[in-house]
Amino acid sequence: MGVITSLFATRTRNLPGPVTPGEVLAEARELSVRLGTRPVLSQVSVTARAGEVLALVGPNGAGKSTLLAALAADQEPAEGTVRIAGRPAADWSAADLALRRSVLPQAATLSFPFPVEDVVRMGRAPWVGTEREDEDEEAVASAMAATEVTEFTGRSFSGLSGGERARVALARVLAQRAPLLLLDEPTAALDLRHQELVLRVCRERAASGDAVVVVLHDLGLAAAYADRVAVLREGRLAAEGEPGRVFTEASLTEVYRQPVEVFPHPRTGALLVVPRRD
Repeated sequence: MGVITSLFATRTRNLPGPVTPGEVLAEARELSVRLGTRPVLSQVSVTARAGEVLALVGPNGAGKSTLLAALAADQEPAEGTVRIAGRPAADWSAADLALRRSVLPQAATLSFPFPVEDVVRMGRAPWVGTEREDEDEEAVASAMAATEVTEFTGRSFSGLSGGERARVALARVLAQRAPLLLLDEPTAALDLRHQELVLRVCRERAASGDAVVVVLHDLGLAAAYADRVAVLREGRLAAEGEPGRVFTEASLTEVYRQPVEVFPHPRTGALLVVPRRD
């Protein structure tokens, strides 16, 4: 038994119960965060609901990753509150948190050359010794198939390309099967096909009842796949709501300080967001 697995195996855990559509699985209320003396977030309030994809968007340095870390209970707030599954985040043990939320950080790094399948299987560590331990094989296989990494099963994680590592890291998160997924720029290292694949997986997880919070830079992907978007600017919430209401040319031009055009796709009607190039 590995060190990570034994850590979870020695804890008494409260298994999460079923969730209902629309149930709030994570929320931040009047959240402020400082890194050292520097304010990063100020008075931000967002909710993540079962059955929805919430996209966090905004310019570099707007506070998106910090907000995601706070929702994961990995970043302590200076002010305000964060609740996960109806309880203050600080009230959960690490083992109980791992059953309720899974986190994909920006950088997928490992110190040892683990085989890919072992990396994905790490996502099952929180369930060791529980009644859902018998789901391990199916969960790992399903996660690898969903992210198209099955062919890498025996390869070393450290020997993969950046995009391949990103998909394996996502497979680990999916194998964890927590009802709240927190994904930080999961498409950043991916080609066009796999960007679409990742967002389809997000939609499928939401359709199955999970809450998905995803940091995105591609506003077109956010418009196409998110139920709601939260636009951050300089550590504050500039707008929140459905993409069709929030993504306007005036608001996005102001937030990004770059003229943009927002218009429906001529064939599908899907919202397109592109820089204005005169």
